Amino acid sequence: MELPSIVKFLENRTILVTGATGFLAKIFVEKILRVQPNVKKLYLLLRAADDKAAIQRFNTEVVAKDLFKVLKEKCGANFSTFVSQRTAIVPGDITCENLGVKDSNLLDEMWREVDIVVNLAATTNFDERYDVALGINTFGARHVLSFAKKCNKLKVLLHVSTAYVCGEKPGLMLETPYNMGETLNGTTGLDIEAEKKVMEETLKQLKAEDASEKAITIALKELGLERARKYGWPNTYVFTKTMGEMLLGNLKEDVPLVIVRPTIITSTFKEPFPGWVEGIRTIDSLAVGYGKGRITCFPGNPKTILDAIPADMVVNAMIVAMVAHADQRGSETIYQVGSSVSNPLEITNLKEYGFNYFTKYPWINKVDGKPIIVGQVTMLNTMDSFRKYMALHYLLPLKGLEIVNTACCQYFQGKYLELYRKIKFVMRLIDLYGPYLFFKSIFDDLNTEKLRMVAKESGVETDIFYFDPKTINWEDYFMKTHLPGVVRYVFK
Repeated sequence: MELPSIVKFLENRTILVTGATGFLAKIFVEKILRVQPNVKKLYLLLRAADDKAAIQRFNTEVVAKDLFKVLKEKCGANFSTFVSQRTAIVPGDITCENLGVKDSNLLDEMWREVDIVVNLAATTNFDERYDVALGINTFGARHVLSFAKKCNKLKVLLHVSTAYVCGEKPGLMLETPYNMGETLNGTTGLDIEAEKKVMEETLKQLKAEDASEKAITIALKELGLERARKYGWPNTYVFTKTMGEMLLGNLKEDVPLVIVRPTIITSTFKEPFPGWVEGIRTIDSLAVGYGKGRITCFPGNPKTILDAIPADMVVNAMIVAMVAHADQRGSETIYQVGSSVSNPLEITNLKEYGFNYFTKYPWINKVDGKPIIVGQVTMLNTMDSFRKYMALHYLLPLKGLEIVNTACCQYFQGKYLELYRKIKFVMRLIDLYGPYLFFKSIFDDLNTEKLRMVAKESGVETDIFYFDPKTINWEDYFMKTHLPGVVRYVFK
């Protein structure tokens, strides 16, 4: 395989991007506009009631972000004109046929013009309602594929999944596709249409019982986790993303399909500038909890490898992959984009970086204006030891405080609620993220390494489209880039 110039390939291309207000989508859009100003058109699909609401969302949730400041400086006063001439903001919904696009003229135009479809629409909540997660992550992927098949000039469909669809077992998790009905634990009977029926029957029953919206949400969140764990996946997110991959692989026919599976995505490494991040991502939940003094212990093996990869490297890998596989009819290629093979990061390193950073730059408590002093986190190497620690140090004192508070006519109510919220926060985090703190797998990235080598040997712009995790010095990255970025953009 020999790659053409990536920048040249992007010239005069028309690209459909779903989930355009998402974290990776914003970085992808900014990158394309910055490196190839002669891109023909980016159709940006996002959820909105109409054109006006869609444009408003795009302006406030995408281009208003700091992420676009480099492009703004480059364009100057012409920024708004530059962006509007190269983008078409499309109100839509991937849970619907034709991606929820109502305008028939616009549909015909998109099917006539689009060269590349990039599916970045997803719900990444680990405990999402089962109906929502199925609609977006599973059947949404099928709707995107159906739409791509109608694009007359389609060169490639790129779908972003997650490396954690592979589940966990000791050793190397391969870049291989899933067969329909395949499960992680060998349990038979996984049928995607049947899963939809289970969800619909549960929802119908809840409505028949006149359950409140809150009760319905709780029940459907629990159902998602229950169905995922039945077949060996730890949460609703990775389970529904897996089923989405199954549908794509089974129904793709002659569509050139690329699936990118990133690991834990962190802030930008280099472009458009280091440290941009948005939303509380997996390891950032722990960073926020620790920096604010809410986390003093958590379960985990200090030697567990935490597979992290900066967001700009993921986007660069996506762009190079879509160029590499353009026009390869009927092919399906999977790229796992991570660091655990070539530049592993251990949990104990992360713990050390967090302590050093927040000791040097403590978070200031907004209530009393005082710096929050962090200590060394106690790591407990089994879930049982963690539960015992929490019972002894938090649950017993909480019970004692509850009794005293009742006896003293709610005098200690503020203190009681503060401790209760702290315990609830930690236990919820551990329930969702606990499996990753004892993770025994590493992710094979042989395909991704081959792609890097092909790009290098082809002499393409590897300085612009870099995605080699071996170039990351983790201590330098966390201390000078990622944690400062999290504090700036995520801490509230």
